[in-house]
Amino acid sequence: MSHSPAFLKIVEDAKSRVKQTDVPTVLARVKKGEKLLLVDTREDNEWAKGRIAGAIHLGKGVIERDVEGAIPDKNQEIILYCGGGFRSALSADNLQKMGYTNVISMDGGWRSWTEAGGPVEK
Repeated sequence: MSHSPAFLKIVEDAKSRVKQTDVPTVLARVKKGEKLLLVDTREDNEWAKGRIAGAIHLGKGVIERDVEGAIPDKNQEIILYCGGGFRSALSADNLQKMGYTNVISMDGGWRSWTEAGGPVEK
């Protein structure tokens, strides 16, 4: 997917402030049996087609509005993902501004997860 320079600029700005992880690291943690809080920030139609097994859905358009009800513990580790790692970085940046202290954006997102053979559900 081709992204506009202005969009990429705000993503890079957000990424300069948020913790990043990658698919191999998260997949290894899942395989070890760690109970992770994975949050899918993609659109409703993307979520409906498939998602990481066990993830919850808080789309980028509503995450700031709904997160405190869904995840009241602001110290809880939260791993956000989207299609490739851009929208999740923007969402992570905003959650940090809301006081969440352990928010991580998963670079590579859904595309890299499925390419790596990570567990999915529909």
